[in-house]
Amino acid sequence: MTATAQAPAIDDLMLNVTEDIHVDAPIEIAFEALLDQLGPSNETPEGVKMSLKIEAWPGGRWYRDLGDGDGHFWAVVQAIKKPTLLEMNGPLFMSYPVVSNVQYRLSEEGEGTLIKFRHSAFGLISEEHRKGVVKGWGYIHENARKRAAAAAAKKSGK
Repeated sequence: MTATAQAPAIDDLMLNVTEDIHVDAPIEIAFEALLDQLGPSNETPEGVKMSLKIEAWPGGRWYRDLGDGDGHFWAVVQAIKKPTLLEMNGPLFMSYPVVSNVQYRLSEEGEGTLIKFRHSAFGLISEEHRKGVVKGWGYIHENARKRAAAAAAKKSGK
């Protein structure tokens, strides 16, 4: 029996997504809205609830809770400095050999907040995930932005 293996090019093993998210809310509200959107309020663009939980402390898990002890591990909180940094490491939604680093850096921007997002991954990333990841992150970030702006408006009485 003869077997051959072809190693993928290094660029085919990497994924890098970045986005700047401008939020009309103070940094504390933006950070809380982000945690809520990544956790219990997370859903797909089709409106399917993801049942995600995030334990917002170093070593905390980000996971999908399907009940009865079933679920999917997504990441571990690598670093958190409320309200300026959230960094996580793990396979995320990919069930194959891959590791991701997701980083949110928040800074005050006038009366609002700038969230700098980066998702870097290395591994056998499927073409489906490579194409869909930008849409998925964009949807999560837009919902977090709207959630923060609504919370800030409610707090200010507008």
